[in-house]
Amino acid sequence: MQLSTFVNRLDDDLRTADFADLDASANGLQVGPDGEKTTVGHAAFAVDAALETIAGAADAGADVLVTHHGISWGGIEHVTGRTYDRLEALIDNDLALYVSHLPLDSHPELGNAAGVADVLELGDREPFGSYGPEHIGQRGRVDEPYTVTTLRETLEQSLETGGRPVPILEFGPERIEKIAIVTGSGVDWLDEAVDAGADVLVTGEGKQQVYHDAREAGIHVALAGHYATETFGVRSLQAKAESWGLETTYLEVPTGL
Repeated sequence: MQLSTFVNRLDDDLRTADFADLDASANGLQVGPDGEKTTVGHAAFAVDAALETIAGAADAGADVLVTHHGISWGGIEHVTGRTYDRLEALIDNDLALYVSHLPLDSHPELGNAAGVADVLELGDREPFGSYGPEHIGQRGRVDEPYTVTTLRETLEQSLETGGRPVPILEFGPERIEKIAIVTGSGVDWLDEAVDAGADVLVTGEGKQQVYHDAREAGIHVALAGHYATETFGVRSLQAKAESWGLETTYLEVPTGL
């Protein structure tokens, strides 16, 4: 498959162009040739574009590395330090880098929030987590209510937490039926979750003030890990690449955060 075909298919599926003015990440092909001659037979997938994942992709013989977090946020003004090291590793290994940040959070089937919603068996799903004209999360309800204990157990057993326990700020009702999800750093959507009548906001990481805000609003907040909540999107893209007949490798590099 030509690299341009690979990129165009992902851009179309993920609606990459619709996020051009919303996302600080340079979504799409961040590093790689624009020509038609480059081919992809093997694609590697990881949450983060870092020296470890770049090296892993190169060792696996991949032609492209697909990640959720890339190396360009708001543009690259100086190619020095870590940016130089990562670009050097990509170019030296003739490895392209494709990135999908908010488009992959947002996708209703392939996205990170969709993956967490699948784990929690969420029904009656609706878009959640307003970001300009788009949404980067999901909300819904479950047929069999969770308790804090069973919610924690489900997240710990189903997410790649690296053995890390899932902390939950326990300020909501005993029966957890209505769930809102924004993966990664999603506590800024706490008020939207409250307005939607959610019993819990499931996200990755917290901020100091969310403790008091959640307590005063009477809502649980599950902090399941930034990395752990954002493996679903790249794994979905891996499955899509395999359906195109490509060899794939998934590089698991949990941060514990």
